[in-house]
Amino acid sequence: MQKTQIAPSLLAADFGNLDSEIASLEAAGADILHLDIMDGHYVPNLSFGFPVIRTIRFLSKLPLDVHLMVTNPDFHISLLLDMDVQWVSFHQETFYHSHRLIQTLKEKGIKAGLALNPGTPIGTLEALLPDLDYILVMSVNPGFSAQEFIPSAIYKIWDLFNLRKKNNYRYLIEVDGGVTAANAKALKEAGTDILVSASYIFCSRDYSKAISALKNA
Repeated sequence: MQKTQIAPSLLAADFGNLDSEIASLEAAGADILHLDIMDGHYVPNLSFGFPVIRTIRFLSKLPLDVHLMVTNPDFHISLLLDMDVQWVSFHQETFYHSHRLIQTLKEKGIKAGLALNPGTPIGTLEALLPDLDYILVMSVNPGFSAQEFIPSAIYKIWDLFNLRKKNNYRYLIEVDGGVTAANAKALKEAGTDILVSASYIFCSRDYSKAISALKNA
């Protein structure tokens, strides 16, 4: 059985000390660095752009997981293709031809994912499930860190897990939003492969203990 991977979301990091933050996460056992890219249009918040992504890539050799919360993912993906990121997900509501973007990513060797908002049903992805490397289940409404976990996300994860098993799909299941040690066990039992956590990790005094608690829940 594959171990659950932990992906700290740098949205909650101290950007004035980004180098030490990343070094601390690496030492604490983080598996992936999750980068939330927001444009102020698709979600009511702004985060960071390409210069910061390049800096993060320079500072760490960990895989980079880019979550695009933007209205024009095709533009962002065209630039990300050559930035040595390993994972990219976007919201299908933002682009008419999701399959085309998925194939563009996969042709470059980048893991392609789609993100599901709390109000987006799994059925909207049905035709794309065989092509996806992962699905990002949002357990909060996207746009801000430190939101409360939406419990119905558990059922969506179970459904995705059962669909994967029934049809021999290969996608991984990632969950983001309100993830803590208190709900990590339930998320894992439902079939989650990757736990994204922001404020739970960065508000802790000891990143190692927080990441260990998520891994061992």
